[in-house]
Amino acid sequence: MKIVVTGSLGHISKPLTIELVQKGHTVTVISSNPEKQKDIEALGATAAIGTLEDVKFLTATFTGADAVYSMVPPNNFFDQNFDLMAYYSRIGNNYAQAIGQSGVKRVVHLSSIGAHLDKGTGIILGHHNVEGILNNLSNVAITYMRPTAFYYNLYGFLAAIKNTGIIAANYGAEDKVVGVSPIDIAAAIAEEIVTPLTGRKVLYVASDELTCNEIASILGDAIGKPDLKWIIITNEQVQSGLEAFGMPTQIAAGLVEMNASIHSGELFQDYYLNRPQVMGNVKLKDFAKEFATAFKEGAVQ
Repeated sequence: MKIVVTGSLGHISKPLTIELVQKGHTVTVISSNPEKQKDIEALGATAAIGTLEDVKFLTATFTGADAVYSMVPPNNFFDQNFDLMAYYSRIGNNYAQAIGQSGVKRVVHLSSIGAHLDKGTGIILGHHNVEGILNNLSNVAITYMRPTAFYYNLYGFLAAIKNTGIIAANYGAEDKVVGVSPIDIAAAIAEEIVTPLTGRKVLYVASDELTCNEIASILGDAIGKPDLKWIIITNEQVQSGLEAFGMPTQIAAGLVEMNASIHSGELFQDYYLNRPQVMGNVKLKDFAKEFATAFKEGAVQ
């Protein structure tokens, strides 16, 4: 199959590209960075250098493809002028136009846990909006991959652990969190993108189900702090802390609201009703080794 992969050589797109090439597919990887071209070609794929903001470029790249893996890349949460919801909608509309104009009939789109909800999820609402935009396409089979909480987001707690010796957020303790590795997401996408489909489909991707106390214990053991605790603080404390680091008020509020939906359990409700048949292979204890390396090196990712 001819498959277009967005996301350059990111956490998901790189292992996805490697697997698709190894399975004999013709893969084109979109990247906005010309310096990535040689790295993409080294994997046996073709590089398409351009931006997701350019509908003509997307349309030309998608034309002739049997399937497209689409995703909205992360952006700068500390840009005071950044409108996150507008960004999601813009990229979603660009994808919809390019898919429609190119004639692509099979799409696997990276969405998120909580994307079924139209309020109360903070920054996750952007994924809900993109799903809504893509649903307007006709005669296109779309799978929405909804991964759970990315393990690597735990890197955000490295500085706090170093400075205070604890993890603190407006969720924690016995709150349950379903985590996932990008490796497992890539494997699920590689399988799904070659699976025939009509209409729409939602697939959750998860690797491990743990309480925050269990997560703290596993990470603590890995970094030599077996008594590491994960405490719950107020929404206001998290909001002020994020703003103190320079995050715009609106984006900080979106993160606080997302975390609050984890604490209430609402974010994961639909996941538990539609659990994946097979959990991913990469468990938190596997990720903890990488976390420990970052902690030791003083890296804040």
